[in-house]
Amino acid sequence: MSTEKNKRLDDIVAQAKKYQAEREQTYRERSLKMYPWVCGRCSREFTHQNLQELTVHHRDHNHDNNPADGSNWELLCIYCHDNEHSRYIEQVRYGSSDDGSTNTVTTHNPFADLADMLKKKD
Repeated sequence: MSTEKNKRLDDIVAQAKKYQAEREQTYRERSLKMYPWVCGRCSREFTHQNLQELTVHHRDHNHDNNPADGSNWELLCIYCHDNEHSRYIEQVRYGSSDDGSTNTVTTHNPFADLADMLKKKD
């Protein structure tokens, strides 16, 4: 009984991996023909020898959104791609301000008494 369940799960996982590989090949190949082989963040250039380190990033993070014009794609090196997804996960987990600003309120100023401290030193 458990062998049948394991086989079914293995088949499901194998099919999902196959679909993912097919989907990736399709949009990856199209994006590599469409865009220069340069990371969109760090500007690292790629050749046939290191092209496997250049990834296709979906700007809206939806891997099924692959418009023919490539408007949802961005070529990123594996390092910048990883960083982009880490930032996205943090944004989802911790949220962001509605106005898009990154202003934070500080409660401590380590230099508040610096002028007084310098005057005392003289």
